Amino acid sequence: MQSNKKILAMIMAGGKGERLYPLTRDRAKPAVPFGGAYRIIDFTISNCINSDIRRIYILTQYKSLSLDRHIQRAWNNLNGRFGDFVYIIHAQQRINENWYKGTADAIYQNFYTLQQEKPDLVLILSGDHIYKMDYRELINYHIRNKAELTISTMELDKSESRHFGVLQVDEQNRVIGFQEKPARPKTIPGKPDSILINMGVYVFNTDILVKRLIENARKDSEHDFGKNVIPSMLNKDNVFSYAFNDLKSKKASYWRDVGTIDAYYEANMDLLSNSHAGSTLFDNSWPIFTSEKQAAPAKIYGHEQHNGKLYGIVVDSIISRGCVINKSIIKNSILSPNIQVEPFTEIGNSVLLDNVTIGKNCTIQNAIIDKGVSIPDNTEIGLNLKKDAKHFTVSDNGIVVVPKNTSL
Repeated sequence: MQSNKKILAMIMAGGKGERLYPLTRDRAKPAVPFGGAYRIIDFTISNCINSDIRRIYILTQYKSLSLDRHIQRAWNNLNGRFGDFVYIIHAQQRINENWYKGTADAIYQNFYTLQQEKPDLVLILSGDHIYKMDYRELINYHIRNKAELTISTMELDKSESRHFGVLQVDEQNRVIGFQEKPARPKTIPGKPDSILINMGVYVFNTDILVKRLIENARKDSEHDFGKNVIPSMLNKDNVFSYAFNDLKSKKASYWRDVGTIDAYYEANMDLLSNSHAGSTLFDNSWPIFTSEKQAAPAKIYGHEQHNGKLYGIVVDSIISRGCVINKSIIKNSILSPNIQVEPFTEIGNSVLLDNVTIGKNCTIQNAIIDKGVSIPDNTEIGLNLKKDAKHFTVSDNGIVVVPKNTSL
């Protein structure tokens, strides 16, 4: 990275996360547990730390208590004496009496922070995405191109356009067009089935960021980067696209927006695969940091035949600390810390969060079980979706979600 540039990271963590309900009933979306031992926001913060960016502000607003506690426990070890920090900024109504009205407004309302820190570049990130990215490559690209805004992008199938901002670029990767969640997107030249999407990862020159946000604040708009600020910059500023590709293969790297139940579930399942996605957690050169749960090592014991099945089997799964699995079958599932599974229970294609207890002779399939749930003996979940829908949330793809602290 260019050592003469002062970088400040600002992570957006204030969204309501309504599409991820009921996992966001009691917590902000970035604080939702993920991958057995982590919170979603750990991936973005770890990217910063591994990229040697250690001046980080997190902008929060809704249901932030769980996120506050996690940041305090997991990220309070940076050395403030040398200017390293991860600080939370709650919505303060510093400029006016409004709460954050959009992503751009969240930064605008925290201009005081920019005035105090005086960075040359501001790295704006989302706290609800799962990916590994060396931001130094992005920043060097921004500097080489003398850009005033650089947007990290990746190719997706055009069928995904309704969920993302879609960019058009010229031969030099300068952004010349921008559509926000279009039904009929403009595709990549020569690739009629592919689009270039906005990942929500931005590098701004600070002076340009300040000017454009002041202009936006004076307008009647949604005060959003994708909908308002970026389109307004295309005719007057140097805006570039940075392709988020694997440095070795040059193919699109792994990135997931986990804003819905199905996307969250699929991203967890991706960790169990042998693909590039599956290496997200298991790369010693790029560790994902979090707070360590104080729990004993996982214990799996007992092989026994029961009703023609052999129990005491764990296959293609992630098992966290403190789990005790007694004569059960666990397949293609993620078990977070401190889960108790009683004999002759079968769990498949499921994600279980912390402190879940499952009784004897249960069958759990295609489910997300939130923290603190107690499931009694002989319970079936995920086998009869009509029955499950009377008690729980069932996603579009048939994933059953049992809310936090439910006692059945």
